[in-house]
Amino acid sequence: MDFIKRSKEIFQQEIGELQKLADNKIGSEINEVVELIYASKGKLVIMGVGKTGIIGHKISSSLASTGTPSIFVNAAEAMHGDLGMISKNDIVLLISNSGNSSEILNVVAPLKKIGCKLIAMTGNPHSALANEVLLVLNVGVSKEACPLGLAPTTSTTATLVMGDALAICLMERRGFKAENYALYHPGGALGRRLISLVKDEMFTDVPKVYETTLFKDVIYEVSNKRLGMTMVYNNREEAVGIITDGDIRRAIQKFDELKNLTAANFMTHGFKRISPDELLTEALEMMDINKITTLSVVDEMNHVVGILSIHNIIDFRNPTH
Repeated sequence: MDFIKRSKEIFQQEIGELQKLADNKIGSEINEVVELIYASKGKLVIMGVGKTGIIGHKISSSLASTGTPSIFVNAAEAMHGDLGMISKNDIVLLISNSGNSSEILNVVAPLKKIGCKLIAMTGNPHSALANEVLLVLNVGVSKEACPLGLAPTTSTTATLVMGDALAICLMERRGFKAENYALYHPGGALGRRLISLVKDEMFTDVPKVYETTLFKDVIYEVSNKRLGMTMVYNNREEAVGIITDGDIRRAIQKFDELKNLTAANFMTHGFKRISPDELLTEALEMMDINKITTLSVVDEMNHVVGILSIHNIIDFRNPTH
C-alpha cells in the first residue's frame, strides 16, 4: 500500500467533512453560546469521557489561556465527587458525539439540581443529550476516516475545530490581546516574547551620520555598528532620515560619482518608529506590514534612543547588546 497516497486521502476526507460542517451546520446558536458564556459570572466546565474527554481537555485549556475561566471534568469521575468543583453560576459544556453516552447522560440530572446552565457539543442534535440542554453546537460528520467506522477520527477532529472556533470567538468578544495572553503564559519563549518590551531588547548604540557625511563614511558607520542601517541627522541634531544596506546598493547603481556623494543625496527621508514601551509583538507586526527588519525607537521627546532589529525579536538565546 502507498501510505503517502493513503495519508493524503485521509487528510482530504477530514477536510471535506470539516467543510461540510462549516457550510451546513453552524448557525445562530454559536452567537447564543458565545454571549451566554461571555455574560457568565462563573466558569465554563467542559465534560466528556474517552476520546472526547481528551479533546475536551484541550478545548478547556485553550479557553482558559485566552481569557475564559475553564476547567475540564471527566464525566465518569464527576459522579464520584468531582461534581463538587461545579457551582450554580457555572456553565457546563457536555461533549458526546452520539449524544447518548450513559456517562454523559448520568450527570445531567445532578448538574441541573446544582443549578448550572447546560450546553452540548454533539454529532447528533436529536439525541437524548441535545434534548436536555439549552443550546447545541452540532459537530456531526457523515463518516469517520477510520475504514471500519469505529475509531473516532473525523468526529474528534470536528469537535476540536469547533472548540477552537468557540475559544477564538470568545477571545475576540472579550477583546483579548497579546499582553493578556502573556499574563497566562509567563514561561517559555512565547511568553518571554509577548511580555518583553521594545526597550528591553533594543540596541542603544545608535548608528549615526549627518546629512553632510560622505558616502565612504556612511558605509563605515553601517558596517561598524553591524545593524545594516544608520540614522541620518541634520545640523540641529534632529533625526531626519535613514540609510539602509538597500539604499547603499541603490546609490551605487544610480550615481556614477560616489566620492563626493553625501548622506542627504541618497537617504530615505523619514523612518518607521516605535515607542520603547511597546510590546515586541507590536514591533514585529509593524516590521511585517512595512517589509522592514529594523525600527527606530523614539521617546516622548522625539529622540531616537535605540534601534530594534528583527534579530532582537526572533532570538533571545544569544543577546549581543
